[in-house]
Amino acid sequence: MTNNDKLKLAQNIALIAGIFCTAVAILLLLNFWQVSKSDPIESKALEALVQRLKQEPNNEELKAEIRAFDLLARKAYFNSQWQVKTGAYLILFGAVVLVFALRVYYSAKSKIEEPDAKLENEIASRILAQKGIIIVGVLVMALAVVAGFATVNHLKDYDAVSLVAENETNQPEEQIEVIEVGQNPVTESEPSEPEAEPAAEPVKQSETTPAAETEQKAEAQKETVETKAPERTAPASSGLTLTALKANHNSLRGPLGQGVSYAKNIPTEWDASAGTNVLWKSPIPKPGFNSPIIWGDKIFIAGADNNAREVYCYDRNTGKLLWTGVANNIQGSPAAMPKVTPDTGLSAPSLTTDGKAVFAIFASGDVIAFDMNGKRLWARNLGVPNNHYGHSSSLITWGGKLFVQYDTNSGGRLLALNTATGETVWDKQRESKISWASPVLAEINGKYEVILTADPIVAGYDVESGDELWKVECMMGEVGPSVAFSDGLIFAANEYARLVAIDPKTASVVWENDEYLPEASSPLAYNGLLFVATSYGVLVCYDTKTGEQYWEDDLGTTLYSSPVTADGKLFMMDNDGVMHVYEFGKELKKISDNKLGEHSGPTPAFADGRIYIRGDKNLYCIGK
Repeated sequence: MTNNDKLKLAQNIALIAGIFCTAVAILLLLNFWQVSKSDPIESKALEALVQRLKQEPNNEELKAEIRAFDLLARKAYFNSQWQVKTGAYLILFGAVVLVFALRVYYSAKSKIEEPDAKLENEIASRILAQKGIIIVGVLVMALAVVAGFATVNHLKDYDAVSLVAENETNQPEEQIEVIEVGQNPVTESEPSEPEAEPAAEPVKQSETTPAAETEQKAEAQKETVETKAPERTAPASSGLTLTALKANHNSLRGPLGQGVSYAKNIPTEWDASAGTNVLWKSPIPKPGFNSPIIWGDKIFIAGADNNAREVYCYDRNTGKLLWTGVANNIQGSPAAMPKVTPDTGLSAPSLTTDGKAVFAIFASGDVIAFDMNGKRLWARNLGVPNNHYGHSSSLITWGGKLFVQYDTNSGGRLLALNTATGETVWDKQRESKISWASPVLAEINGKYEVILTADPIVAGYDVESGDELWKVECMMGEVGPSVAFSDGLIFAANEYARLVAIDPKTASVVWENDEYLPEASSPLAYNGLLFVATSYGVLVCYDTKTGEQYWEDDLGTTLYSSPVTADGKLFMMDNDGVMHVYEFGKELKKISDNKLGEHSGPTPAFADGRIYIRGDKNLYCIGK
């Protein structure tokens, strides 16, 4: 290539880079001006809907419309944020190319023989003009980059809870309704003290419990139990075994958090509105999005509002509320609850239990433990999580440790707390950003690991020491789905990122796909099949080893719940409260669609012959 050819090529590249940078800079400045002039989150339409909700506090369709409107607004907002940041990086890239091209251009030009005086004056004038254009362009690009990184984050001041959640939580509590064909309901007062764990037996009669007596019982518990100092017991192994886990449903998505239930004789048809195959339903005193967990004959959930944070224990055979544990008088707990969004709330994380105690965490950063009869064991505050939606990472336990994924805007963090005392066993900082995913346990190379996913890493940690054993940089965005595990492979996915199959032994990606991606629902992997549910309503089945797609089913509704397999079936709950039941296989074979009669986002829990589903207002037991 001759010197003149280099000169011409460098000149063309510089011209293209300059035009590219200028165009992107102008677009960024326009976008910054538009975002600065108007808050993309607030909306007069949303305010009007909220005003209607105040007049119609029991209008469930209106609440759903507000939630959907809010979700779309936030998606649009974060998409805009991503565009701005991407544009800023594009400008930086273009500027580097421009500077390099100009350097090559002037270097090549200096090798050309010296022109006469007249031509030299003309060239000097051109150079001066070019320098002026470059200076102006650099200023425009600098302003665009600054605008890109300084774009106002309106979401930090966004408080949707005050608009919607308070309208729901201030409604009077309902009575327990126990349904059984051929029986007439009778009223029975609830005992004032927590009961011992009852033996498993079928429902003998229907019961109702007045809300007033439930409140009196909670107040009595506050006076006799909650104000006492937490008991300290000597650290010891929980004695938790895999066999015990498989016989129960002790965490989000069941044993080890993997989405596989070992319960048998699971019902596949019901209609809660008509009472068909509904053994009982019980009202939930306070709102929450956590899933039910089961140990023996007891089932646990939690609820919270701006006034209180509570744990509820029900008899899973009758639906009777056995005790209410209140998370109060905790040192370091904030006086006012953090701002959260309606689809996360103050009680999104699911509880966990080791059969000796039940553990809960709330968006305030409060972690608390009760024994199986409702006696408070210990409580502590981990610090209010810096989280613009609200904390939603669920708890999981193994080997006498309670694992807490605490990935916030302040950075990534994984803690192990002693289940007997609540004291920190280890606390590891992570090279990750905020995440709403939950920890999963998996046996790899003969020992258990805690598997976490966040932006940008999927990583495994030793349960004993907390040491990071491996990591793969493959995620991005606001990570909500937890990982799946089967046959030695880890499966991670997130909307606007990708679906990856990871071999943890080599810390490498086996295969990847970016066609169907979940926003909140966690993937399920089992027996050679992988299932992914998107927020826009498509359920997809893949081969775990190759990533080959076997089938898809467009349900046409929002999917936040995670798919679970039990008794050779696949169960997928949609946000409208319809459970879609499939045969677990490579071919699409739907068995039934079953209506709950109210909205439901949490993942169901399973026991032999039973499904337990949390709706917006009630806890349901499905069975024959």
